[in-house]
Formats: sequence, structure tokens, C-alpha cells
Amino acid sequence: MQVRDFDFHLPEELIAQEPPCERAGARMLTLDRATGAWADRHFRDLPSLLRPGDLLVLNDSRVIPARLFAHRVGLHTQVQHKTTGRVQVLLAEQLSPWEWKVLVRPGRKVLTGEQLTFGAGDLHAEVIAHGEFGERTIRFAPIDDFFGVVERLGHMPLPPYIHREDEPGDRERYQTVYARERGSVAAPTAGLHFTPEILAAIRDHGVEIAQVTLHVGLGTFAPVRVDRVEDVRLHAERYTISPETADAVNLARRQGRRIVAAGTTTVRTLEHCATLGPELTPHSGSTSIFISPGYMFRIVGALLTNFHLPQSTLLMLVSALAGRENVLRAYEHAVRERYRFFSYGDCMFIS
Repeated sequence: MQVRDFDFHLPEELIAQEPPCERAGARMLTLDRATGAWADRHFRDLPSLLRPGDLLVLNDSRVIPARLFAHRVGLHTQVQHKTTGRVQVLLAEQLSPWEWKVLVRPGRKVLTGEQLTFGAGDLHAEVIAHGEFGERTIRFAPIDDFFGVVERLGHMPLPPYIHREDEPGDRERYQTVYARERGSVAAPTAGLHFTPEILAAIRDHGVEIAQVTLHVGLGTFAPVRVDRVEDVRLHAERYTISPETADAVNLARRQGRRIVAAGTTTVRTLEHCATLGPELTPHSGSTSIFISPGYMFRIVGALLTNFHLPQSTLLMLVSALAGRENVLRAYEHAVRERYRFFSYGDCMFIS
């Protein structure tokens, strides 16, 4: 199967640049994966579309303001503290308490051994390794309350297809209302639509809610650089399954109840853990699972998800659940009906 088999035409103006006025105000396209039939609804309809006894699983990872600006200190001039220009540093993955994999821009100017200083000397780091496509590994000088400083200096890491600078309101809107565990550099965007009221309505409808944690990395936006789907490889992302969630998923499976994933990150977490044994166990780990058509789902029976980029691994995952032809026809309908696409856009419920 070719990556180009997952292409579709998307007018630029349908890419949402701002969140909807209300979190739950998004439109929602429902897709029956058995018949391929779709219907135009709204996200507020979700509680009534879930079944009493369903288990809804959310990703509670919290986005950090991971986009920082630093000044380079010349490789051989650290003593004089001679600065050589400002660069953008995007925290991508924490490797150890003080070491991070980052993306820098412009990357060609940042060399191994250089020193970076952030803010008015609030943070200092050294570039210790060089990678492809602007990747670097940096080591921060230890300080008290590192994440507090990042919260103060950083900007929300809006996706590259949002062509504007982040604004104060993005700190709240590019975050789910149930975000708890700090670590993502991109939002699990299917969850952006939920409000406390919608969650309460879902529980009142007899639906159980559980949470996993998967810290979303920049690989979610990385373009596919191969031609064949079979050659796709994903970056690893860290996850945690709590004892409560492991018990809830295991019981739902034993009882034959439907498990509904909110977002592709939740799908990847659950399906990766399903490969480790007959039942889920509480643990932390990392996953680079790639799900594409032909994959047999072990846990997930329905999915809430936003609309995804053409030729993306996320579109392949959705197609694995609902069928490529069904999904592409539904996407064509969404384009005709002027749905809003990607992170701040509308959503789909696939049942």
C-alpha cells in the first residue's frame, strides 16, 4: 500500500486557525464503520451517541509551553558571553532530568558545544548532540523549579499549520479540561472539545470514564518521508497505565462492553498495551506502534477523533478502524460541507 493512497484535497481555508467560540461548539461527523454511512451532528450530541456501559478512555497528558527562545553564545567565546543570534528551541522529549531532545530553528547555525541562554539568564543549556532535520540534544544547567521557569518563558507549541503566533488564550484552549500529567508538546486534540458539563452528561448516561497518559511528541506532525506504508516508522512516545485504568479496561473487555477511545493517542496507548499480554497491567513505558489498514484491533471499538492531514499516519490509523474508502468518502463530504480541519477544528465519531 502506498502513502499516496491516503491523499485527499483540502482547501487551505478549511484549516482552523482559531478554536471555536465554545469548546463543545464543534461540528461532529459520525461514521458507521460497518456500513460507511455518515451523518452531520454536533459534539454536544456525543453523550446520546454513547451506550450505557461503554468505557470512554481519555488521555490526560498536559501540554507544556514548549516553544522557547534562546540566544546562542559563541562556541569559543563563552567567557566573554558574546551572543551570536536568537534561535527558537522547541522541547520535544525529555531524555533525563536535565537532557532534552529539541528542534532548533534555524538549525544549521546551532553547533554541538554551543551554549544557549534563555530569558534574562533564567535558563542555560549546552548543545551536546546533533541530529537530522534540526534535531539537537541539549543539557540544561540544573535549577530549582525548572518547569516553573518554562511556564513563565515558554509559548504554547501550536502546530505548524496554524499560521499565527500563540496568544494568551491558547494557554487554556490548547489544553484539555482534564489535562493533568505534564509532558506533551502537542495537544491530544480530540479531547479539546470536552467540557465539565459534557463529561457529567456522559457519566449520567451510564458511561464509565477512565484515563491513560501518553505524552504527545513532535512526531505527530512529522511528514511521512517514505513511499510505502510498510516502511513507515514512528517516534517513540512515553505512556502510563494506572491501576484503576488497567482494571477498568480489563473488566470492560471481560464483560464485552465497548471501549471508546478519545483520540488517536489513546488508541495507540491501549493497542500497544494489548500486545504485551492478555490483560493490561499498570506500568509505564514507551510505544512506537504504527497502526494502518490490516491491523486487528484488540481493545478499541469506537473512536472520537479530529480530522487529520493528508497522507498522515493518523489518517492511516483512522482508516485501519473504519476502512480507507469509508474514511476518504467521509472526508470528501466534510470538505464539501466546509468542516473545519485539524487541531482547532471539528471532529468525527467513528462507531
